Amino acid sequence: MRTTVPTSTISLLKPLKTEIFPEVDKELARWKEKAQKIPDQDLRNQALASIEAKRFHCQGGSLYAFLAGDKWKEAITFIVAYQTISDYLDNLCDRSTSLDPADFRLLHESLRAATHPEHQGKNYYALREEQQDNGYLSELVQTCQSQLAMLELSPVQPTLDRLVSLYTDLQVHKHVAIAERVPRLKRWYEEENTNSELTWYEFAASAGSTLTVFCLVSYALGGKVDKWEANMISQGYFPYMQGLHILLDYYIDQKEDLEENDLNFCFYYPSEAKMQQQFSMFIRRAADQIDQLPDSAFHQMIRNGLVGLYLADPKVKHLPSQRKMVKSLLKESGKTAQLFYSLIRMYYRLK
Repeated sequence: MRTTVPTSTISLLKPLKTEIFPEVDKELARWKEKAQKIPDQDLRNQALASIEAKRFHCQGGSLYAFLAGDKWKEAITFIVAYQTISDYLDNLCDRSTSLDPADFRLLHESLRAATHPEHQGKNYYALREEQQDNGYLSELVQTCQSQLAMLELSPVQPTLDRLVSLYTDLQVHKHVAIAERVPRLKRWYEEENTNSELTWYEFAASAGSTLTVFCLVSYALGGKVDKWEANMISQGYFPYMQGLHILLDYYIDQKEDLEENDLNFCFYYPSEAKMQQQFSMFIRRAADQIDQLPDSAFHQMIRNGLVGLYLADPKVKHLPSQRKMVKSLLKESGKTAQLFYSLIRMYYRLK
């Protein structure tokens, strides 16, 4: 594959179709085979469901492999394994037999271990009934570690640790007993957030994305990041790019989250008009921040791709005021987002 970073949809689409996505499919097939051998039925069901229903998370994250140069396959191996951990744990916590925050925190220690090659494994299931996964979660962690083992991680480690810490806190607070969720999230917001422009639910959404981790690891694999650049990338992506990602994800899931009584941050906007206004703000702020980054054209393309991808999802047609929302956000994002939107809509029609 070419080691140049694509800056247009034309230069992106061919390698995405012929090299990146096939490699993602190969990795996911490997993890699906392992998931099928998990002895515990509940763990097996959640592992398989996370791969089947959330495949597009790995496909989207794999775009960052372009930043890894010749190490693009190593980047995909890391991205798929890390995202699979994230999606699997999200399923476990969402459909859990437990409401214990200590259990959720222990499970998510696997993500911290995944970004620390020197960390030894542990029983991440120690505080829950389900135990037997045939080494599935530990092998996912070890796969991430093996891709990072030969890297000099000190420039990016503090930033990775901060991102993993925020992500873990979010997953703990949002999965406890329903009555405790919002109070815990609000207290966390008061402790952690320094951006007066964000509400508690927007800050929480911003903590829930894995994009910056994939960006940093891919740059590190390509040997193209130092501590100053790592901080710059973090500031470019958090909170607005990450927030845009997760708010769009929650936006399309509103109907099913309402049916399942799951927490959805879009429910806390006082009106559809306010939600539209804030989404537009996130689009603008993300564009401004990532414009300062190296390979800024690539990062802008990712932003546009996120908007096009989520708004083109078939689930959007079931949402109130969706036509007005889609039209407004595509106009705010520009022609590239509109192109992604049209291409993805066409893909869904053909599918």
